[in-house]
This record gives sequence, C-alpha cells and structure tokens, in this order.
Amino acid sequence: MRTREFGRTGRKVSEIGFGAWAIGAAWGEVNDEEALAALHAALDTGVTFIDTADVYGDGHSERLIAKVMRERGGERPYIATKAGRRLPAQSVEGYSSENLNDWIERSLKNLETDCLDLVQLHCPPTDLYYHPEVFERLDRLVDQGKIRNYGVSVERIEEALKAIEYPGVVSVQIIFNAFRQRPIEHFFKQAEEKKVAIIARVPLASGLLSGKFKKDSKFEANDHRLFNRNGEAFDVGETFSGVPYEVGLEAVERVRPLVSSDTTMAKFALRWILMFDAVTVAIPGARNPQQASSNAEAASLPAISAGAMREIKSIYDTYIKQYVHQRW
Repeated sequence: MRTREFGRTGRKVSEIGFGAWAIGAAWGEVNDEEALAALHAALDTGVTFIDTADVYGDGHSERLIAKVMRERGGERPYIATKAGRRLPAQSVEGYSSENLNDWIERSLKNLETDCLDLVQLHCPPTDLYYHPEVFERLDRLVDQGKIRNYGVSVERIEEALKAIEYPGVVSVQIIFNAFRQRPIEHFFKQAEEKKVAIIARVPLASGLLSGKFKKDSKFEANDHRLFNRNGEAFDVGETFSGVPYEVGLEAVERVRPLVSSDTTMAKFALRWILMFDAVTVAIPGARNPQQASSNAEAASLPAISAGAMREIKSIYDTYIKQYVHQRW
C-alpha cells in the first residue's frame, strides 16, 4: 500500500482508506461481525486511515472502530471523525462552543481515546464558512489537547475554497469520483498550494461505479440509495453522487469497456481517483472483509492510460456533467 502526505500534519496515510459510514447505518442491514472483520481486513492490507462520524449509527461506527483498536493493539491508524450533524436542524448558531465540546467529548468516549486525530465539521451550512469564530473555537479545542487537527467535510466547491482560507483547516473531505469531476478544475490546485489534504468520499458513487447495479436492482428500506434517491433525507449529492440512477447506469456501460479483464470496475474507479496527485486518500466503504481487501488492491493497479483518462472525461461531459457540475 502506497502512502501520501496528509497535508501539513506531518502524517502519512494509505492512499486507500476505510469509509465507516456503511458499518454504522443507512446502507441496509449492518452485521457487526462482518463489519469488524472488514475493519481488520482493511488494516491487514496496510490501510492506515479510517473515516467515521458521530452520527453513523448514532456512534455505533465509532464504537466498532474502538473495539477493533482494542483487539489489535499496537500503533493506531489515523482516525478521522466528524461533528455537527447531531443538531436537530442545521444552523450556524448550533456550532457553539458548548455543542462542539459536547460532540468532541462524546467521540472521545466512543473512540476510547484522550485526543482525536482529526475532527471534521460535517457538511455544515454554507454560511458557517463566513463565521471565523467557529474556527477559533476549533483552535481552542486543539490548544486544550482534545483534537490534534481539524478539517471540514463539504458539499460544495464554494465551501471548500472558503474553508481553506482558515489556516487551521488541514483537510477537506469532498465528493470526488469519475461522475463528480468539478474539483479538478480549480479546487485541487488551491488545495495543493496550501498543502491541504483532500479526502475523496463517495468514491464509487454509492456503488454505481462498481458496475454491479441494474435498473431493477433492489435496495433495503434503510438504505439511503432507496430513501434518499431524491434528497428526501439529506443532500441528494450524497446518493449516487447526485446523478439520476438511470443516467448513471447508462454512463457505467460506457466506462465498462475501458476496464481490463483482470480487474474490477470498482478497483478501476478507485485507481482513477488516485491518478490525481492532489488527492490524499480515497475512502470507499466496506461491509465485509472481501470488499475491504478488494478496495485496498486498487492502489496496486498500474496507472490508467492517457487515452482511457480522456475517454472517461468524454463520458462525464456527455452523460453526467449537465446534472451535477454546477450544482455542487
């Protein structure tokens, strides 16, 4: 497993991380034994970055991670969590010193540690990025030794660009995959210049880019790919990257011929993300050890050819761009 510098932190992390949303909630039924085995398998392959949040299963994801850390012992991977979505309604006022402290204390307990590696504001309102006092509160939490670093998880490019104006922001988590290419245009350059780490989330477009879905594929009632398909519960961009399902299926069929017979479309899609030096780590989810191991293997694939990269850009421009490019 290759590693990349995690921004200005002095840490290096694996190019492929472990996204722990799926083992917490909202991706269908969660089997804890399989989830724990998936975490172990990822770490066994050399994964050194885990991303979770305090609301994934109401803390269940964080507690599962803590259990694996107890079982393994030794050096801990870099564990990133998020805070802010516990608010009943999103508002700038909700990110008060009291609330931030309460959220951090809860994650410290769930993750069984006395200092969190990275805390990310969890897709807060756009207006928050224009309130420096919120970032000053995070600075105080660093000074108090409760968090080592902080970053943001964003929905929009505007939010990402504004966030990295704050010197304490060491990372930006953003949706980036072959069906969400806008970050390439301007944001990547800005982040590289400021030495800000980029965490690529939803790297497989909620599984669309695995190539396994069909028009009649069924999703469980508690899977966001069913209940949030039109943005009913949270930002629709988090589900299939905001791409209409049938449109995404058509675009996937155009990508499929580019994938060689000795790999999978999911690995190919992850390798595409790693073609961009600005990206620090991609965080696919996994609910069983087979998925976790397969995701990690993407880092060892050879570079994608220039011709294939151009073709993927053409597929995006033709089928996807009109639905997502200016929206986020």
